[in-house]
Amino acid sequence: MKKIIIDPGHGGNDPGATYKSYEEKQFNLSIALKVRDYLLKNYEVDIVMTRTRDITISLEERTRLANSENADFFLSIHNNAAGGTGFESYIFSGTVPPATKAHQNIIHDKILDSVESKYGINDRGKKRANFHVLRETKMSALLLEVLFLDNPDDLAHLTNPEFIQDVSIAIAEGVKEAFDLPAKTAPGVLYKVIAGSFKNRPNAENRVQYLATHNIDSFIVPTTISGVQYYRVQAGAYSQRENAEQQVQKLKSIGITDAFILTEGEVPSPPPATPEERFTIQGDIHLNPCQLEEFVKTINPDAPNLGAYYMEYGEVYGIRADVAYAQAIHETDYFRFTGVVDDKQNNFAGIGATGPDNPGASFATPAEGVHAHIQHLYAYASSEPIPNGYPKVDPRFDLVNRGSATTWTQLNGKWAVPGNNYGQSIISIFRRNINHALEQIDAQQAELQDVLNDF
Repeated sequence: MKKIIIDPGHGGNDPGATYKSYEEKQFNLSIALKVRDYLLKNYEVDIVMTRTRDITISLEERTRLANSENADFFLSIHNNAAGGTGFESYIFSGTVPPATKAHQNIIHDKILDSVESKYGINDRGKKRANFHVLRETKMSALLLEVLFLDNPDDLAHLTNPEFIQDVSIAIAEGVKEAFDLPAKTAPGVLYKVIAGSFKNRPNAENRVQYLATHNIDSFIVPTTISGVQYYRVQAGAYSQRENAEQQVQKLKSIGITDAFILTEGEVPSPPPATPEERFTIQGDIHLNPCQLEEFVKTINPDAPNLGAYYMEYGEVYGIRADVAYAQAIHETDYFRFTGVVDDKQNNFAGIGATGPDNPGASFATPAEGVHAHIQHLYAYASSEPIPNGYPKVDPRFDLVNRGSATTWTQLNGKWAVPGNNYGQSIISIFRRNINHALEQIDAQQAELQDVLNDF
């Protein structure tokens, strides 16, 4: 199996090319992850990533990893800046492994064939350079410069999820063609007909002889079940269950009443989704702003009054605003901001925050911060455009794989990494908020009943 190293350029303290609020490292990672996922889904290949998140990795670490993995190919994904437009690819300017030029030709041409006419991408050519990752890798290596961040037309493509998807698939298909990667095939289901199972081998041998007198070929298959040795007599294996059932009927017609079908390779149906797993990000809102704020202030009396903002934008985008509020509680520790994001950022969802050196986005007002939170959820939950009349305030909106998380638990590993129970934690806070609201209602009803009793 071929081993491919995929290297999203830059990362962490090294943003790469920058333009306005855009950083090259974000586009590199988004494309690289989609290339990885497409290859793993469709082809027999081993993929190693130099990074899967926004962390700092030196050039030496990248090439050292590739060489230690004894990989077949090193693919570095970048984007350009400083004037120009279009796509270009690079191999090392010195001596390269024999197949490197062929790999460049195939992958470069595949990408241009896929995006040149559809998006009007300029072909800047197949080039050579003395880049570290091309020079110090021992295997065939290619560096791609997809587009230019500081070119308005190129940037429009890079912020278009459809283009990101198309170019990622084109890169992956180019790698597939360059290395002739075999397609993944689903394991076939095999229906084995067992004409008896015995603890004593002589009995199994007698059964084989009996079947032979009826012109039925069979053989003995030893197997252990719960520590006990059995000798199965197999009288056929079929890819169609109907044919296996016909063989069983034939066996029964000659007196083999204990014949049965053994199914191998059948993929079991997934267990039914739990209520948590079915709970969608878009949907009805059940709590009002007062109920949200009363709940959070049982923990933090100084929490800001944001309930009305969450309701306003939740209704615009069709997002469950009361659950989004629970997410904000989870992200900010009940608006006490005990993590890397501080209260002055108005970033209630931790958008873009990856660590002490990168506390994430900042927003001018609390209302804008809530809007960005709801809009980021909308990017995950829907592939529809932003509602008319509302600006794009989420700086990471275009980096989201649109519609990739329609339920809260599908945010696991996406909004938070690894985030195995991220969605479940949000839903748990939402449940506690509902229970608190119910307790308040019961208390109010009891108080009103006391008032009535006084008359």
